Amino acid sequence: MKSLPRIAAIILALALSLGLSACSAIKLGYSTLPEVAFWWLDGYVDFQEEQEPDARRELARLHDWHRREELPKLVEILARMEGLAGAEVTPQQACEVVAQVQVRIAAVAGQAAVGAGAIAPTMTAGQLRHLERRYRSRNEDFFKDWVSRPVPEQHEKRYALMLDRLESIYGRLEAPQRTVLRQAMERSMYNPGRILSERQRWQQDLLQALRQASAPDTPPATAAALVAGALQRMQQPPDAEYRAWRDALIQESCRTFSAVHQVTTPGQREQAARRLRAYQRDLRDLYAGAR
Repeated sequence: MKSLPRIAAIILALALSLGLSACSAIKLGYSTLPEVAFWWLDGYVDFQEEQEPDARRELARLHDWHRREELPKLVEILARMEGLAGAEVTPQQACEVVAQVQVRIAAVAGQAAVGAGAIAPTMTAGQLRHLERRYRSRNEDFFKDWVSRPVPEQHEKRYALMLDRLESIYGRLEAPQRTVLRQAMERSMYNPGRILSERQRWQQDLLQALRQASAPDTPPATAAALVAGALQRMQQPPDAEYRAWRDALIQESCRTFSAVHQVTTPGQREQAARRLRAYQRDLRDLYAGAR
């Protein structure tokens, strides 16, 4: 069951809600997440009727756990971001926030692995073939959207994506901030071909783990361990060179954010702080509803 780790990322993205401009949208998105996640996963796994109750139960369990345990921690991260918004932000400070988010993603992925390990033994050969075809299709889309583009077009595409994310916090960026962002994207070490190769590696790794986990003679504990190991390797790739490149890319992103933030206006910084406070209020409301 490939993508319960992906659900971790979806939950975190909705919880942080940096791409949502209206607080009510945060609450609606978070509250409906188990249903949305089920249908998203079904597109990959093609659940059989008898698997659906277990899948829904595991997603509900993950969601309930996240609401109780993780939302307060996300509020703390957002509060730290709010505190940084009004002053200069160094690349180190930005990366400290990134590290905190990575810890939270790892925590959710660990919980998600429990559900994945429980359902993996019930997967059929047909479902694994369906999952492999879906992977192949998504990889082809990524190749078309990113790898096959000339490098200048890759830079422009990343610039547009980063601009949208930053404007969801600061509001409209003006020419000085856009110039800094564009220059950073043009110098970036981002390499979609390398990302695609790593994606294909962990897809095959997970497919192999799922095949072994779903074998008739595999004990449940072994099946769970196989899936958990593959999911761990997804987060921490075994290729040391790739890990070093990925970490360097994160450092680069921290420098980019810091550089853009340095040229934002007091008004933009105040708007960022207001939005971050609003997100905190919404997450507190969601957390209070779980108690």
